Amino acid sequence: MLIHRVARTGTVALLSVAALAGCRSAPDVAAYVGDERITVAELEAAVRERLADEDVAAWAEGREDELTRRVLTGLVEQEVHAAAAERADLRVTDDEVSRRIDQLLVRDDPDAVYQQLAQQGIARADVRETIRQQLLRRELAGREGEAGALEESALRARYDEVRPGLAQVEFGYATVPDQAGADALLAAITADPGRYAELVAPFQGAYTLPELEARPAEDVPPSLAEQLQAAAPGTGFTVAVEETGGVVVAFLAGTVYPTFEEVRPRLEEEAGGQVDAAGAELVDEVRADLDVTVNPRYGVLEENRVEPGEGGVVDLLEEAGASADE
Repeated sequence: MLIHRVARTGTVALLSVAALAGCRSAPDVAAYVGDERITVAELEAAVRERLADEDVAAWAEGREDELTRRVLTGLVEQEVHAAAAERADLRVTDDEVSRRIDQLLVRDDPDAVYQQLAQQGIARADVRETIRQQLLRRELAGREGEAGALEESALRARYDEVRPGLAQVEFGYATVPDQAGADALLAAITADPGRYAELVAPFQGAYTLPELEARPAEDVPPSLAEQLQAAAPGTGFTVAVEETGGVVVAFLAGTVYPTFEEVRPRLEEEAGGQVDAAGAELVDEVRADLDVTVNPRYGVLEENRVEPGEGGVVDLLEEAGASADE
């Protein structure tokens, strides 16, 4: 009887494996995306690739399961977007991805940014794929006439709309030892503002701006803010400030506004969010048609992310065996 019982239990287990394979849960597959399979071997290789970065590895220490879920989420999204691109006959090239990254990092040190991301468990490959998917969503939105917010005319119209709120105060200040020197310096700057840097050069220090600067009103030093606000463009004032050890000469050049090109990255980011949302809806339509299935060994798919789940393939097999013994 024992032999028959063991044989029967083994048969049930094998049948359970076959059933799992039939319902898109083969043990060697981490996820199904339509007709495509992300194998366990592919997932493990992708995880190893990320752990080769010592900063990612440091982040992942003690969070190996979280990293695996994150990588699997990324692989699933990659397949979903690839399917969307294929259906729309679209292709985002590596050069397009590189150009977009260069645009985003134009004011930053790329190596420093990548290191900061790696310290959060995000590898360079993840960054590039994220940008690729963003560009694809925008292309999809454009195909459907939903990318108007990113057109030149729309960006310029938005700039005209927000420009009044971008006003900056252009000013300078220098600290001199006494009132007589302060009066003389203010008179010279007022007479020829273009010589400001030259005129204040002899008074360089912690309380002197070497060149005129443009800042938002809230960034003006509090000790000067009220009088600068009341001053007429092209004029200035002097004020003794104890902590500077002298008399401060302040000069108001006027109110300036950042140019369209200076503000453009922010305008594109704002507009891009709207376009991305429209593109994401189109990708979601493809996703729903693909019947994405994640191996329960790794978790469950919730809101397009692989999250921790209860049980797994091993548990399912154990439950099947237990049922056979009853």
